[in-house]
Amino acid sequence: MNSRENQLKAFDRLLTIMDELREQCPWDKKQTMETLRHLTIEETYELGDAILDKDLEEVKKELGDVLLHIVFYSKIGSETQNFDIADVCNSICEKLIHRHPHIYGDVKVENEEDVKRNWENLKLKEGKKSVLEGVPKSLPALVKANRIQEKVAGVGFDWEQPNQVWEKVEEELAEFKVEVEKGDTDAMESEYGDVLFSMVNYARFLNINPENALERTNKKFSKRFQYLEEKAKGMNKPLKEMTLAEMDVFWEEAKKI
Repeated sequence: MNSRENQLKAFDRLLTIMDELREQCPWDKKQTMETLRHLTIEETYELGDAILDKDLEEVKKELGDVLLHIVFYSKIGSETQNFDIADVCNSICEKLIHRHPHIYGDVKVENEEDVKRNWENLKLKEGKKSVLEGVPKSLPALVKANRIQEKVAGVGFDWEQPNQVWEKVEEELAEFKVEVEKGDTDAMESEYGDVLFSMVNYARFLNINPENALERTNKKFSKRFQYLEEKAKGMNKPLKEMTLAEMDVFWEEAKKI
């Protein structure tokens, strides 16, 4: 691993390159925070993919892309004299020190849950009206549900045992089944949302990340379906002309790979 001196040199090198690109590159000169926003989101998802794939070389590359965006936003902020990269770093440093009184102060904690509760309570003292203010509105619904539940659990609004959460799942499933039998689409959608929300909650109690779990299944399904497509192509037979029984043979083969 690199020494702290080399780490700082590398960061200084990136800052210098950013200055040069902003001054000399036609594309970089045109960018604004608004034009970079969707690219930043894309880079973050690419980092997420690399993490799920456990591809550490790719994680390193994607972290570089995300870091570049942080430096880019900071460069733009310095041009309008609102903030620069030092302000960004000092801001997060001050926040971390303030929200870790068990490290930088005299607060005592027993475990991770104490830390989470202190974190949320400190945020409220800082002026936030709700613990849910820290949940971005644009988060995908599954991720948002998980973050909402983590946030409220941080201030003690939570179930005590996993079996209580599972009972809630079963209750929501029963209510969903009733609406399905009635055939009311709007009511079905509402109850289906409750089922998903309760399942996300149960996953949290089992220390399962629901987003990672679903994406794992997406990848597994895609891999098996692509195997099926390859086999069909090898037979010169379009999938739509195959019977379900024929497709199932290859599907079962794919499960063994």
